Amino acid sequence: MLNCPSRPLPPAGRTVVITGASSGLGKECALQLERRGFRVMAGVRKTADGDKLRAEASSTRLRPVLIDVTDEKSLQTAAAEITESAGEQGVWALVNNAGTCLSAPLECVPAETLRQQLDTSVVGTLAVTRAFLPQLRQSRGRIVNISSGLGSVALPYLGAYATGQFAKEGMSDVLRRELRPFGVSVTVVKPGAIATPIWGKVREAGEEILSKAPADIAALYQASFERFLRTNEQRAQSSNTRPEDFARTVFRALTAPRPRTRYCVGTDARTAATLSRLLPDTALDRALNAITKPR
Repeated sequence: MLNCPSRPLPPAGRTVVITGASSGLGKECALQLERRGFRVMAGVRKTADGDKLRAEASSTRLRPVLIDVTDEKSLQTAAAEITESAGEQGVWALVNNAGTCLSAPLECVPAETLRQQLDTSVVGTLAVTRAFLPQLRQSRGRIVNISSGLGSVALPYLGAYATGQFAKEGMSDVLRRELRPFGVSVTVVKPGAIATPIWGKVREAGEEILSKAPADIAALYQASFERFLRTNEQRAQSSNTRPEDFARTVFRALTAPRPRTRYCVGTDARTAATLSRLLPDTALDRALNAITKPR
């Protein structure tokens, strides 16, 4: 007798919490999961963003919830609201998408700025996970942590961001191994460059950091950093990967009978994962020298 492939899990009746749903990839993911049948609790930081998101939804299955992953009080309030709304079945899945992207030479990044980056990307991810783990254990549900292709290869001038992504990768591995006995799966989704509003924010924040650095230090990096920002923006704009590709991958991770531990979204993310496995550090260093090399 032939073994029939397992069917995807049905979304109907399952509640998914997604953080960072105000814009960009998180917004697209929240809307697509709702259209495909999940009940979506979409974390936003502003009421106005939630109103816009609700207006774009196709049904009442999507509900915006105010969540600031760096604020314990906000998180406790949101968790109580979501728990009540989810009812007896509780939360079935959590998509940790909230994060920020900081681009600047590491020598110029103030300690407090780095703390803020890690507070959102790493500490906040764990705080949200802890808040919903009792329900996820009960439902034997799923956690999807959104990382990046930069969780495999750290590019110059994206060191603060890559630090958070590498940490999130390691944290996800530990959570996957610790939670497996309770039937909770943990998956990492790693998108590459995708054209979203984040790139304008990346440039603005990076230029501000460089402007506040000591002039003699900033001068060392100014030309190559500007070239890097321009190249990065062009790469995102020309990318064939779209936000809907990312959302579709998250949907697969939530519905696959046996989800993978990692999914890469886009050619650049897959290439980064391959290079990190196959090339020694010295070879990667040589390949990336062009980014920082003076011209």
